[in-house]
Amino acid sequence: MSLLQRLQRDAATLGVDLAEEDAARLCALLDELARWNRAYNLTAIKGAEEMLTHHLLDSLAIHADLAGERIADVGTGAGFPGLPLALVQPARRFTLIDSNGKKIRFVAHAARMLKLANVEALQARAEALSPDPPFDTVMARACAPLPELLQKVSGLAGPATRVLAMKGRRPDKELEALPRSWRVMAIRPLAVPGLAESRCLVTLARAAAAGGG
Repeated sequence: MSLLQRLQRDAATLGVDLAEEDAARLCALLDELARWNRAYNLTAIKGAEEMLTHHLLDSLAIHADLAGERIADVGTGAGFPGLPLALVQPARRFTLIDSNGKKIRFVAHAARMLKLANVEALQARAEALSPDPPFDTVMARACAPLPELLQKVSGLAGPATRVLAMKGRRPDKELEALPRSWRVMAIRPLAVPGLAESRCLVTLARAAAAGGG
């Protein structure tokens, strides 16, 4: 089975129906990442099979959790989960944020290569930003412990914003240390095809959105 066929099959188990053309674009993204990686060391994951599971499928696993039109990907690194999600959800607008210049240069290049008109690559520290209006969804993959992450993204999030934190094992100690101004909306396991490691998604919102203090 080719990488493209495996991507289509495994994406379907995540509820993403990938047309062959879109699967080919995502495979081209991995090829380009591998090419840049040799010069710039953007990601520790090098092999195509491992990139497929750890980057593409891991990203697509949260496609159903996005809400609203404006999505921020904080600490996007080489563009994950933002680039794959932007490709499969063209009606939403994605801002991919990272303070690392070479990674954001790759993200901007990849967005052009994939003809993703709904992606903005932004070199910045998330905590320095306060857009008006705030984002509808803010997502972060293995970015920081939850209390620190919420501090970082505070300026990006309004009362109705959802914060999606992609984690490994369920982060019980981090959950216990959450600031009182935030609440957990949901925690669910992420079953990523071909990935033996634990994954979960923690969805958070400002406590005021629940009528709490």
